Amino acid sequence: MSTIAVLGVGPGLGMSVAQRFAKEGYAVGLVSRSAERHPGYLAALEASGVRTVAVAADLREPGAIARALDEITAALGPVDVVYHGPGAHDLRAPTVDILETSPADIRRATAEIVEPAAELAALVLPAMGSRGHGSLVYVSGLSALVPMPFLGPYAPASGALRAYARTLAAAVASDGLVVGSLVVGGLIERGDIHQMLTGPGSPAPYATLDPDELADAVWRLASGLEDEIVFDVLTPER
Repeated sequence: MSTIAVLGVGPGLGMSVAQRFAKEGYAVGLVSRSAERHPGYLAALEASGVRTVAVAADLREPGAIARALDEITAALGPVDVVYHGPGAHDLRAPTVDILETSPADIRRATAEIVEPAAELAALVLPAMGSRGHGSLVYVSGLSALVPMPFLGPYAPASGALRAYARTLAAAVASDGLVVGSLVVGGLIERGDIHQMLTGPGSPAPYATLDPDELADAVWRLASGLEDEIVFDVLTPER
């Protein structure tokens, strides 16, 4: 049985990815910062006979990614697919315009977003290479492609993550490995930010995306059918 590690699981895209791969017969390892919602996630997957485990870990902390992957491997076996989808920048949090962004701001944002991605690649790609197969899918924001000055340091950091994913893809293609890039521009339904910004029965203040459609895109990327997929409901005129 193949195994996927879903890093950054939440009620929106993360769980949709878990359920999409579960339908294909994958065992599922879930990782999120808090264990509070893990029982519900596990029950939803186990109800359909899926082997699963959940690990609480803040992926930004040193050693957390390695520990989470070790726990998943111990419970479910070698990891064949890794989905790296840490939480998006909170749209309600205070932001600094790019003109007010300092070099230190950019260093902090890059460390938060890109360094865990690089740590993950160093941990999983050698083992995947030795087995001759494996997939790694990174998620970045639309500011990786479209100028969004209001995101301040998170815009260049997102661009760096996308560039890193695309460069990795070129580097490992000859080894039979897959590194996919999913670029998301829009509010993901059922996700935490979506729930914060919408009340019962009230319309979302932003254009929204269906997490199940995004999860299908993750499946295509992990299968090597496409190398990058962009969802953009924020700038449809582009």
